[in-house]
Amino acid sequence: MKWAWVLLGILLSFGQLTWAQKGMDIPEYDGKDRVHDLNIKNYKSVMKKYDVMVVYYHEHVGNSKAAQKQFQMEELALEVGGPNWGQPTLGPCQSYLDEEDSIYIFYEDEVIEYDGELTAHTLVEFIYDVIEDPVEIIENQHELKGFHNIEEDIKLVGFFKSAKSEHYNAFEDAAEEFHPHIKFFATFSPKVAKSLDLKMNEVDFYEPFIEEPVVIPGKPYSEKELVEFIEDNDRPTLRKLQPHNLYEIWDDDIDGEHIIAFAEEGDPDGFEFLEILKEVAEDNTDNPNLSIIWIDPDDFPLLVPYWEKTFDIDLSGPQIGVVDVDDADSVWMDMDDEEDMPTASELEDWIEDVLEGDVDPDEDDDDDDDDDDDDDDDDDDDDDDEDDDDDDDDDDDDDDDDDDDDDDDDDDDDDDDDDDDDDDDDDDDDDDDDDDDDDDDDDDDDDDDDDDDDDDDDDDDDDDDDDDDDDDDDDDDDDDDDDDDDDDDDDDDDDDDDDDDDDDDD
Repeated sequence: MKWAWVLLGILLSFGQLTWAQKGMDIPEYDGKDRVHDLNIKNYKSVMKKYDVMVVYYHEHVGNSKAAQKQFQMEELALEVGGPNWGQPTLGPCQSYLDEEDSIYIFYEDEVIEYDGELTAHTLVEFIYDVIEDPVEIIENQHELKGFHNIEEDIKLVGFFKSAKSEHYNAFEDAAEEFHPHIKFFATFSPKVAKSLDLKMNEVDFYEPFIEEPVVIPGKPYSEKELVEFIEDNDRPTLRKLQPHNLYEIWDDDIDGEHIIAFAEEGDPDGFEFLEILKEVAEDNTDNPNLSIIWIDPDDFPLLVPYWEKTFDIDLSGPQIGVVDVDDADSVWMDMDDEEDMPTASELEDWIEDVLEGDVDPDEDDDDDDDDDDDDDDDDDDDDDDEDDDDDDDDDDDDDDDDDDDDDDDDDDDDDDDDDDDDDDDDDDDDDDDDDDDDDDDDDDDDDDDDDDDDDDDDDDDDDDDDDDDDDDDDDDDDDDDDDDDDDDDDDDDDDDDDDDDDDDDD
């Protein structure tokens, strides 16, 4: 029984070891230095050591801290990307490289320039495309379906007897010249060839977003004939800007301009607008001067704010415009109605105006200059008007001053007349007052005399002398009073005259 328990314990211990097994480990950057600093002494030996060599060709960094920091960021992108990298300065690889600040991939006998974003995942994806076979073989209907699903790239497909055919070898050699930018497919199956409507040794050329292919004339073809045809038709009517071909497409302008369309494929309005663009491209595929660049903002989230600020547009909805590649001046189609997208006919009319030069981003600069001239003319006119207004105001002021002077003179004359009238009235009033005062004084004197006489009659004779004295005194008093009254009246008259004279002076 004990041995049974011992055996069970041993079995359980093995089970615990099995349960403790780790899951899948996701690779992480191990911190190893995979970047070689190529120089004139070591670059040949280093490049022979690896099957794939990625070379970043740059100027000497120098002592600038900003340049050193930028170089460190670029080095980190290369470091994380893969195992075999080189960073030559301007000396060692000038026989292979012709453009500074560019990345070149050396694979077998080919040197391929990378014109995409300097990010690790985009660069690694591009490198994996490089190391794949330049020609992919279609053997069944499932692979044929995958072929039809590729619509964003230029692609060629040919039907050959076998992989040993000399015509297939010419096709393969031509593919190596454009790999991995252009997709090459071939089939040896008559059934697949029938589905593609291909004849033996025939090659079809597909533009991006165009369902119907173009049959390359002159079969069977040599490598040179295939290369020449592709080079003559490598600018599609509608092409998509992608992270791995960002600079390649932008540098391929027509007369310094690009027709650019922004549309999110995952957005309903963006999808509808993209379908209209495809229809326009298919109707104008024979026009060599027309090439529309489609940009999906979702592919470049960090560039969306830059594009909105530079082009002064809102990328929340579809947009199409023409852009000058030198100064980024642009003109955009009026798409105010968000519910109704422009029809294919309306879009073709607008594109025709662009191609004919009726819609030109450079015209905005001329319009701005004209606006400045108009503003200057308006300012001059305003100045002239202001001068005229000032002159008119001065004339009006002079007239008003003259009128005021006349009015003042009239008022002065009226005032003088009024003063004279007042003086006359005052004089008359004074004379009347004097006369009244004299009369009153005389009446008072008479009354006093009468009273005195009565008193004299009633008094005794003994008092006659006293009465006479009193009468004399009274007479004297009366005379004095009269004299005083006369003096007062004269003084009043003099005062009134003085007041009148003062009024006249005023």
